[in-house]
Amino acid sequence: MSARSSHAAWHCFSLSLREVELILAARGIVVSYETIREWSLRFGRAYANSLKRRRPKPGDKWFLDEVFVRIRGKLNYLWRAVDQHGNVLDVLIQSRRNPKAAKRFFRKLLKGLCYVLRVIVTDILGAYGTAKREILPGVEHRQSRYLNNRCEVSHQPTRRRECHMRRFKSVRQAQQFLSTHTRIHNHFQLRRHRLSASEYRAARNHAFSTWRDAAGAPLAG
Repeated sequence: MSARSSHAAWHCFSLSLREVELILAARGIVVSYETIREWSLRFGRAYANSLKRRRPKPGDKWFLDEVFVRIRGKLNYLWRAVDQHGNVLDVLIQSRRNPKAAKRFFRKLLKGLCYVLRVIVTDILGAYGTAKREILPGVEHRQSRYLNNRCEVSHQPTRRRECHMRRFKSVRQAQQFLSTHTRIHNHFQLRRHRLSASEYRAARNHAFSTWRDAAGAPLAG
C-alpha cells in the first residue's frame, strides 16, 4: 500500500485526481480518484511532516504575503511565508487579514524556531507592522509594495492546484491539502536555473532518495 499511496500523494505536479488515476492505471494500479483523494489525506500529511524534519535549516530572511481564496463563495486569505532561498516555511488560511490574524500567523511560524530571525519583508499591509512590533520587536522589518515578489510568485503553484481542483471545498480541506502540498512540492523545487545539468541531476537524485525514505516506498516501479 505504501508504494501506491506514495505515487498518489506525490504533489509535485499540477494534476487533477482523475489525471493521477490515469497515470496509476498505466502502471497497473487500478483505483478510483476518490481512493486517491483518501490516500492523499491519510498518508500525505505523514510524508510531508517527514520531509519537513529532513529539510535544511531555513534562511534568516523571511518574505510574507497573503492572497485571497474563495471557498464556497466566502472570501478567505491564504497567508504564506518563504525564506530568501524560495523555500515555503508555512501557510495558514484565515478569514481576516487584520493584526490579530497577522499575530496568529507569526506565532505559527515561530513555533519551534531554533535560530535567530534577521529580517522580514512584507507588503504595506498595516497588520504586519502591528504584529511585528509586538511579537518580533528586535527583527528588522522591510515594508514595500515591490520587495515581496519572491513570496508573491510562490503562490502560483497553489493557484494552479486550486484551478485543477475546481476551488477548495472548505477551509479545513484547503488548509490540510495546502500544508501537505506545500512541503512536498517544495521538496522537488531544486532551483534548476542556478544549477548546472550535472548538479541538477545530483540534486534530483538526492530528492528522490529522500522521498523514498520519507514515504517508505520506491518512487517508481
